Amino acid sequence: MEADDPEAAANAVVRICAERIPARFGLRPMRDVQVLCPMNRGAVGVHQLNDRLREALNPVGTEITRFGRTFREGDRVLQTVTDYGKDVFNGDSGWVTEVDHAAGRIAVSFEETSVDYDFSELDELQPSFAMTVHRAQGSEFPAVVVPVLTQHYPMLQRNLLYTTITRGRRLVVVVGSRRALAMAVRNDRPGERNSMLGIRLSRTETGGGAALHV
Repeated sequence: MEADDPEAAANAVVRICAERIPARFGLRPMRDVQVLCPMNRGAVGVHQLNDRLREALNPVGTEITRFGRTFREGDRVLQTVTDYGKDVFNGDSGWVTEVDHAAGRIAVSFEETSVDYDFSELDELQPSFAMTVHRAQGSEFPAVVVPVLTQHYPMLQRNLLYTTITRGRRLVVVVGSRRALAMAVRNDRPGERNSMLGIRLSRTETGGGAALHV
């Protein structure tokens, strides 16, 4: 679906998830449809789309805001760190089943268990109506909706686009501009990471620096 303007693209993403996919394919927007974004920021980034999708798909419920994130009863959430004490792992998906202000905690239902989080622990979770492509690696969903616009320029790479499209088992909808899509297809050069690892290893071998412990 073509949309060159970020605000228009964001409106289209919400409409596709909340109305068009359920009507045309019978898929459940809260369970079967996942929005994947190249970036966190911007009108078609993870943060703003999560807020908009929550209002469209889960508009009513007790909520709490901590660490710049809002969690509402019924929200779809993602565990972002491994917590052995709770027996939950980075990448686990769940649903907020209760927000208890009196007790200062929320309850999240994962596939096989329910886990309580104190309000001070909510930095371990993030809303997941939308998530980054990197977060979705290794996962699959019945339907994927992905915004691709030129404002995503730093992340428009062929391998990122390939990862996004292969997350959808039944349906993939790309929302954005043909120009941005062409930029991603043409860019097959992975970004370089300037870690100075080669220099540090060289110094270790010659005795010119501290040992590198791995």
